[in-house]
Amino acid sequence: MELTQLTKIVWRWWWLIVLPPLVVGAYSLFTYSPPAASYGMTLRFTAGQPETPAVERAPGFDPNYYRWLASEYIVGGLKDWVRTGAFAQAVSAELAAQGVALPPEAVAGAIVASDNARSLLLIYLSGSDPAQLQALAAALTRVLQTQNAAVFPQLGGQAAVVTPLDAPRVAANPPSLRSRLDPLLRLALALAAGVVLALAAHYLDPSVRERAELEQIGLAVVAEIPRGKK
Repeated sequence: MELTQLTKIVWRWWWLIVLPPLVVGAYSLFTYSPPAASYGMTLRFTAGQPETPAVERAPGFDPNYYRWLASEYIVGGLKDWVRTGAFAQAVSAELAAQGVALPPEAVAGAIVASDNARSLLLIYLSGSDPAQLQALAAALTRVLQTQNAAVFPQLGGQAAVVTPLDAPRVAANPPSLRSRLDPLLRLALALAAGVVLALAAHYLDPSVRERAELEQIGLAVVAEIPRGKK
């Protein structure tokens, strides 16, 4: 199909092409509601093994090296623990003791991710209530500091020392990429649907508008009546 023919189809059926974007645009404008506010928080911790009395240290070893090595292992274990349902249950119970009702499922949903970089534990939180996020961060920190002995039998019943590196701060999350692109994607799909409708209308149209259409089926054209004349 030549470009000139496509241009004629667009010119003839332009209203079919424009109609779907107009309908979708009007519907989107009528049903639009701003995205709910979302807030995020990043918690940073360092962790290590409790100090061992000097009399128990084996001679010939550098205690600082093994402290750093143990710290990396402990932080990696804490990162995995944070992702478990048992940890969410413990945080939910800690919040309940503070008078904040937040079920374990909501706690797990608020913990977006956990990661570790060498001896640093990173926990990312997200939610719609800044005050609730602050309470969640405090309860999460409390559980990390006081209940880790139960998940680290390697420490012989001693709790690992978990230290927050900075005070938790709530920040507003920017709108998601999907929420920003969704209206444009809808209009693009509607425009594509309009083009398909125009092509379908052209294909199903039984009218003869140009002599070339008759010549293609083997009919000779004797004369043409100019547009606008009877």
